[in-house]
Amino acid sequence: MKKGRHSAYTLHCHIVFVTKYRKKVLGELHLARLREIFSEICGNFEAELTDCNGEADHVHLLVEYSPNTPAIAKLVNSLKAVSSRRLRQEFCDIAGAYRKPVLWSRSYFAGSCGGAPLEVIKQYIENQNQP
Repeated sequence: MKKGRHSAYTLHCHIVFVTKYRKKVLGELHLARLREIFSEICGNFEAELTDCNGEADHVHLLVEYSPNTPAIAKLVNSLKAVSSRRLRQEFCDIAGAYRKPVLWSRSYFAGSCGGAPLEVIKQYIENQNQP
């Protein structure tokens, strides 16, 4: 449990992004760079990237956030936009995978993690089949 000036909280969100058309474009280097990018962006939103893993066509994030964090939708928009732009700039294989400047599908999954124990979700994320 974390404490703020006037609050005590434990807020976690499980977020999943899928690549456009479920193309298998992500490799180990891409996932490692995504972890760095996601962690940086979460820090800007008073949130913390607790865990991140994925497969060739999707990524799972476990984000711990504070009551002061803006809406999850704004965090997700920033995570998707910045990571897509940076990965396309840094990796020519990602930039060449699509005709348009995209990486992620427009949809995403975001679920609060109050019902399932966090260790179960962490174990699920860590056991993703990495490319």
